[in-house]
Amino acid sequence: MMCSRCMKRPAVLFVSTMTGSERKSEGLCLQCAKELGLPQVSDYLKQIGISEDELENACDSIFGEDGAVDSDFLKQLGLDGKDDDDDETDEDLPDGDDVDAPKEEDNLFERGGAGTMPNFLKNLFGTSDSKSDGETEKKLKKKQEKVDKKRKCLETYCTNLTRRAKEGKIDRIIGREKEIYRVLQILSRRTKNNPCLIGEPGVGKTAIAEGIALKLASGDVPFRLQGKELYLLDLTALVAGTQFRGQFESRVKSLIDEVKNAGNVMLFVDEIHNLVGTGGDSEGSMNAANIFKPALSRGELQVIGATTFSEYRKHIEKDSALERRFQPVTVNEPTIEETIELLGGIKQYYEEHHKVHVSDEIAKLCALLSERYINDRFLPDKAIDLLDEACACASLNSTSITELEKLKTDLSKQRVEESELAGDSNIDYEKLAEIKTTIAQTEKKIAEIQPEAENVNVTIDDLSKVIELWTGIPANKIRETEYKRMSVLEDNLKAKIIGQDEACEVVAKAIKRSRVQLSDRRRPASFIFVGPTGVGKTELVKVLAKEMFDSVDPLIRLDMSEYMEKHSVSKIIGSPPGYVGYDEAGQLTERVRRKPYSVILFDEIEKAHPDVMNILLQILDEGKITDSQGRNVSFENTIIAMTSNAGSSSGMNGVGFAKTQSDVTKERAMKGLRDFLRPEFLARVDEVVVFKPLSEDSYAKIAKLNLEELRGPLEEKKLSLSISDDVYAAVAKKAFGGKFGGRDIRRVIRTEIEDKIAELLIENSEKQFSAVEIAVSGDEITVNLK
Repeated sequence: MMCSRCMKRPAVLFVSTMTGSERKSEGLCLQCAKELGLPQVSDYLKQIGISEDELENACDSIFGEDGAVDSDFLKQLGLDGKDDDDDETDEDLPDGDDVDAPKEEDNLFERGGAGTMPNFLKNLFGTSDSKSDGETEKKLKKKQEKVDKKRKCLETYCTNLTRRAKEGKIDRIIGREKEIYRVLQILSRRTKNNPCLIGEPGVGKTAIAEGIALKLASGDVPFRLQGKELYLLDLTALVAGTQFRGQFESRVKSLIDEVKNAGNVMLFVDEIHNLVGTGGDSEGSMNAANIFKPALSRGELQVIGATTFSEYRKHIEKDSALERRFQPVTVNEPTIEETIELLGGIKQYYEEHHKVHVSDEIAKLCALLSERYINDRFLPDKAIDLLDEACACASLNSTSITELEKLKTDLSKQRVEESELAGDSNIDYEKLAEIKTTIAQTEKKIAEIQPEAENVNVTIDDLSKVIELWTGIPANKIRETEYKRMSVLEDNLKAKIIGQDEACEVVAKAIKRSRVQLSDRRRPASFIFVGPTGVGKTELVKVLAKEMFDSVDPLIRLDMSEYMEKHSVSKIIGSPPGYVGYDEAGQLTERVRRKPYSVILFDEIEKAHPDVMNILLQILDEGKITDSQGRNVSFENTIIAMTSNAGSSSGMNGVGFAKTQSDVTKERAMKGLRDFLRPEFLARVDEVVVFKPLSEDSYAKIAKLNLEELRGPLEEKKLSLSISDDVYAAVAKKAFGGKFGGRDIRRVIRTEIEDKIAELLIENSEKQFSAVEIAVSGDEITVNLK
């Protein structure tokens, strides 16, 4: 039965339709069913495991490029039109038999005669005689122009980066000259000419490959690479749809054969570690890496790979046969200066996209702020993302840009309408005049709004808002400069640390000296805080962290009582290879890597093992350390504080006439430190800060600060707080002279005030109160609700 629609090809799909009480059946060929969009066609192809691409490939292999059926294919079917057992020629035919006359067998395949097997196959797969069907021939020519038959796999599973570079679809590359030169040098080798770019995510590995494509497109490459093309391999597309054993290997083999035959093709494989294991399964199929290896070793296939350090170690280094076929090229994170130069070169692309203006100062701030506040990513990726999102923020906040784009769209539609009216044979002059008036009005509006829309600038506020969304750090703190912050650092420390003005002054001066970086050595500011318990050592570190750094949790605290054993070193830098926990990062190094702008507190250092102190020695001297996984962790932007009670338990009376009490206290502290710290360690510490015991007056000031902290929780309960002045002195009197220093103040407030407030609120929970009054009656502190 022939197709009831085209009447040319055999029907392979039958459809029944009901018209009233009549039932009509019609058959459709595969081509017509596909044109009608019948879902049964796709379902049938899925059921038999053939995709449309594979069906097209089958057509190409059967019919060839000219639409004629391949003679080899007919021979395999035994339908080549010749009879090997009968060598009868035209002369042997009886008189009256015409060779060209249609025979009865011709009607077996096609209605109307001329039904040979080739014609039947053509009709079945949707092709027809080129002489009688010019439209199909045009379609074939278009398809041949679109997909080069010689590069079927390359065009299907790869993207031609060189072509994209010629079309201007790749951004220009700023910097990375050394890495690009190194890659070109490896590509020019005779053997093992396969570079592998290794670096952290976001440092620009793919951009280097795109830079190679730009050089190939412009011809700015060595003569050995002239005329070469770079294709980006899509491993996902290569694997997709391979459900039967051997299909994946066939695709990879065809791809490699096409690259060999082309002779001028190089492949770029992003995330090249995915080659190992791709395509392999439990049935014994080979993975892609094993199929690539022979071609790579013989130099028949050139591949540029890109992967991260961890993935390279995990997948490629373990496969030594694959590793030796690649030459590693390390791509390091660019410096701040290189990132600023890069942003200055590419900012024009973002200005054109977002219709905003980005100044050089904003581009510089993108690099600086992203490095400071976004610690879990790498330059230049995080700086580019910050620039992109800040531009989007500025564009969204400007109504003039949106309105201008809408007006331009309306103007283009109006002009199209005007040209259609003007080209009409019966011109409607009234309507044409109306549309001309509308166009003039739209152009006037555009002229009015265009200056405002073209002067939208990205500001520090846009950058601050984006960083606040990403990190949670308040925008007003981001806008504050570091130098401005340091200028008021000493006053802010003295306001919150009571009775230790000398210690606050020493710390502020040392931090200013360290942050201004007057010397070439990039080492962190470091302190040892010595003094009795409860005098404000740890509190000073907490206040310092809040004043200096803006991260949500800027303090990294390590209790050195947890590092008393020799093996505790592995907790700081991570376990060595072969030990349990090797894959886990060190407690200190990983946190500093994530938050390089932090204050690190080593609490009670006298309890740490000497080997742990040796690690600290390197940090204090060089400002960096190498963790167990070989990564350099920089401490140059941190502030290191160590606390100790050394010398504080000795008697308070000193010997001698010329020495003050503070000198005697400092001598005792230094003597106590020398008992467990080596001289070279003490020599590398910027300042040893001795904290004095607190006076009763200092106790009263601390009590005032602590009592003020009660206002917030009470205001949430809609209660105001009233405190008489003599309450502070009463709290100080009860706390002074205790063994725990300032901590006794918290104890007194907790027992004498907070407990009483809690009892009153619970006992009178059904009554409404608006205020809490704290006063002194005799020697007792009283609390009342009003």
